[in-house]
Amino acid sequence: MDTMNTLIAEFSSVINTDPWIMQVFLVVFFTLVLAFVQKRICRRLQTQLDRSPLFWDSTLLEALTKPLTLFIWIVGLAFAMQIIYAETGAAIFEAVEPIRDVAVIGTMTWFMVRFITCAANKIVSMREENGEPYDRTTVDAVTKLLRISIIITAVLVALQTLGFSVSGVLAFGGIGGIAIGFAARDLLANFFGGLMVYMDRPFAIGDWVRSPDREIEGHIEDIGWRLTRIRTFDKRPLYVPNSVFNQISLENPSRMSNRRIKEIVGVRYDDAGKVGMIVDDIKNMIKNHPEIDTNHTLIVNFDSFAPSSLDILVYTFTKTRNWVEFHAIKQDVLLKIIDIIESHGAECAFPTSTVHVPDGLRLQQLEMATDESGSTT
Repeated sequence: MDTMNTLIAEFSSVINTDPWIMQVFLVVFFTLVLAFVQKRICRRLQTQLDRSPLFWDSTLLEALTKPLTLFIWIVGLAFAMQIIYAETGAAIFEAVEPIRDVAVIGTMTWFMVRFITCAANKIVSMREENGEPYDRTTVDAVTKLLRISIIITAVLVALQTLGFSVSGVLAFGGIGGIAIGFAARDLLANFFGGLMVYMDRPFAIGDWVRSPDREIEGHIEDIGWRLTRIRTFDKRPLYVPNSVFNQISLENPSRMSNRRIKEIVGVRYDDAGKVGMIVDDIKNMIKNHPEIDTNHTLIVNFDSFAPSSLDILVYTFTKTRNWVEFHAIKQDVLLKIIDIIESHGAECAFPTSTVHVPDGLRLQQLEMATDESGSTT
């Protein structure tokens, strides 16, 4: 160190500047070099670790790279400011040490939050690539709880570092929490509503939900602690406070086991003698259809005498739950029903009206005559 100080003093005299300025310059320069070298090393290690079958080591390095760079700059700049304070004695530099400590705590917090987020994303992506089932809602809930716990702990440690009494802060939080609870009861209601959503799990991210009580329908995009974002079918985002889900009935069609076909097929009254055979053929067709689930209720029966038709009830369930596939199957079933009706020489009914003319009633044609004045008689 004596040799270093001597060299710095000699070089400072050569360039005609104060030794402490030279020391500050060297500290900042070496900080810059160290940060540059650290980035290059981390980049090369990341390339190597990405090829590893294990993901924890690459995730750890990915989360560590940026916070480590910030940590190097915090320590280097704090050291340079301490040199300036030792030479100038400026009162403003007295705050360097506590600011440095808080910044280091913030950097460590940033690293842990990044690690949790990166690990959650890696787990989800790996399960998607392997086709393994996972619950995205549970992953999001655990990730958010861990991040909140780390941030709260970091804030308390930072307060303790700055000289505040943590016990006093907690006591104040207990007393002030009552007042805050009254002032922000809607916010707390939404928070606990989100907690109930995570615990009860009436829906998950990607589910299609709708409410008969409110005009809510769409796919779940995100479940937060205060709001849930729903993407409606016209692609508009709908933000619903979580407390609403404790007060309404909610339907989750994404969790249905099957989709239902329920149709009324009308046959003309003129084809009444063929209805029985038509019903039997439709029932056999549906039983043998590869996309119909015969383990559930299957009804094909003559149902009622309608004003213009003899109605046949067709009630069955498809194997698929996919909305687009369901409509293709339903179309195929209905077209086959039409073919069956026509194969029996019958026709589908449509609304008609019949006018009966009583016997003895005759229609007479009136002859129209025009006089010279142009009037019609």
